[in-house]
Amino acid sequence: MKKTLLACAIASVTLSQWASAAVEVKDIRFSPAANMLAYTEFELSGEPLAESLGIDLDTLDPNQVNQPHAFDYKAGIESYEYSEEAMYALNYQSQMGIHLANGPLNKARGGTMQDFGKRVIEMAGAVGFAPEEIPLNMYPLSLPYASGVPELGENIDTATVNSDELDGTTAKGNAMKGSIQTPAYYRDYKTLDWKADSFDKALEPAAIGGIFLKEVMWSQDFLGGMHVAESDEEVEATSATMDQDGKHKLGVSSADGMNGMFLTEESIDKLLTMQQSLGFDGKQLGARITPQYDPAKGIIYFPHKVKVTQGEDNGVNSIAGLSVEDSASTLRDTWMMLWPLSEFYAYSDQRKANEGQNPAFLAVFDGAPFAAAPAANTDADVSNDVAGSDAFSLASNLSNLEFKNLQALHFNSKAGTFVDRFSEGKQGQHVSTYDAAYTLVALQIFQRAHDALPVGYASGDAATGIDTPEGKQALELIRKQADFILSKLVGKDGLVADGLALDGKVDAGKSVDAQFAAVRGLTAAFLATKDEKYRDAARKLFAAADKAYFNNKAGSWIRGDKDEYTPWTQAAISGGLRSAIQNLRNRGDEKEPALELQQLTERYVSWFGNTVNGGMQLAEWLGDSGENVLATGNTGDTDEDGVKQITAVHRAQVLAGKADVTAQ
Repeated sequence: MKKTLLACAIASVTLSQWASAAVEVKDIRFSPAANMLAYTEFELSGEPLAESLGIDLDTLDPNQVNQPHAFDYKAGIESYEYSEEAMYALNYQSQMGIHLANGPLNKARGGTMQDFGKRVIEMAGAVGFAPEEIPLNMYPLSLPYASGVPELGENIDTATVNSDELDGTTAKGNAMKGSIQTPAYYRDYKTLDWKADSFDKALEPAAIGGIFLKEVMWSQDFLGGMHVAESDEEVEATSATMDQDGKHKLGVSSADGMNGMFLTEESIDKLLTMQQSLGFDGKQLGARITPQYDPAKGIIYFPHKVKVTQGEDNGVNSIAGLSVEDSASTLRDTWMMLWPLSEFYAYSDQRKANEGQNPAFLAVFDGAPFAAAPAANTDADVSNDVAGSDAFSLASNLSNLEFKNLQALHFNSKAGTFVDRFSEGKQGQHVSTYDAAYTLVALQIFQRAHDALPVGYASGDAATGIDTPEGKQALELIRKQADFILSKLVGKDGLVADGLALDGKVDAGKSVDAQFAAVRGLTAAFLATKDEKYRDAARKLFAAADKAYFNNKAGSWIRGDKDEYTPWTQAAISGGLRSAIQNLRNRGDEKEPALELQQLTERYVSWFGNTVNGGMQLAEWLGDSGENVLATGNTGDTDEDGVKQITAVHRAQVLAGKADVTAQ
């Protein structure tokens, strides 16, 4: 495949031209909400971004670091693979939450570990994966806890179980040769659990939504095609019954398909728990949620924090009791659930009106391996919808609840904006720019899902769908919120404030987080409405933020000589920078220097190398991101990218919770 002109425009990018920021990690506490939002943006800023620029992914080799160019590698390998491996760290290894065997899906099958094992074998059969190849002591989560410290024990099993030969080049240009060792922990997760005494054993909608978003994004990737059973070769699904011909299996490969099975099972299980147990009517949990939900007749929502009394069944974590610790509804919780619910709605969509659904997805939800939706939920009449336990019914029911609550609890119609909190029957009076902007992102995906337009990696693509009342409502809300940002939050210096109170008092801060979140949100508004004024505004904001905050000595955006980064910061930068590269860059006679493609990709390489690899990525898994265990001369950072192996730091492959970034 030849490189396009776009790819050629970024060919000269290297990392060496930039100074290196000093990154001092201040707190390693892990939040699924913040981390998994960042890793979702990293995923979208990975292979999908690289491909959109015409880069041939087949030229990338994880063991040839920064080849053929630093941008290609950072996007197509590191950003993408970090996002996948972090998901597994939480969902398969950490033990920071409730085990899938003790969730409602397995309970309905009998509730024993044997019942769960039978289900795993059934899923493996659907994708042609050998069950004995599933890592030992895998600990799949249904629900994650609110936070925890991702430190591993000192007894990680590093015994060698296999070896191979390596011939590669490191990030510093040094040869990376020798015998690659496969350590025991790669195939047996029993020594990879996190510090259980550090867990905040509570359920937060944003935390649930964070990992749910990762699950559904990767599920769509893994199960978006089929493969030939005999050769494991990926093929396009041409019909929803193709997996029943004796030649093909679900999933783009057997291994990816198996991950897609686990992730989809985990997603359905968490939604079932939310539908059955976490709805709150202001008095008690477990309020009944139906498709006919009307906030005017009684509000039901997901409270900000629900304490878990942890039990143990089947030798693994279970829920022994639940109690409300913080009864407020927050905007962040709401948009962080609405986004993945909308993705899951599109992924599991079986509506007869949606004639463009991927046949591979229809095959996943045709009754085996996952339940099909009842006919009442797939016809054109939404008034007859019923609450169900299948994927599409859950996504439809819960996204309806969150969309209506977004309006009833958080939208101030007089001001035309979403507010941060709803508590004790009253709307709050403060607007946070970050959350208002990301609400635009969630609404864009909601509108596309309901109107049967592509989501996932194709969420910015033009297409012809169907018009729905929900889609029209979402577009109206997008316009109002985007207009509010432009009229009330953009200052004379061209930057956005962190927020404001509805009495008119503007927040003093103008954080990097807010600038990039607003760029991301305004770009989503442009993509949804096709109104050029939102693109123009996003371009001006990006240019202003780049001028005000990009520090050549740090190689990233900071206020002054030192700034605090969190995963929320990294999420916004990744999403905002990708928006600039894909949608805001100069076209035609536009000549904004900050939005020239080469400068944008240089910024990407510099930011990622200096702040993500420079200290915030706590550790690195093996193989796909370029890290290896060598038989001799193993340094703990064999690819010399600044990120050490998990055994070298005894930490999981996730982002730090807080770090100071300083210009040197």
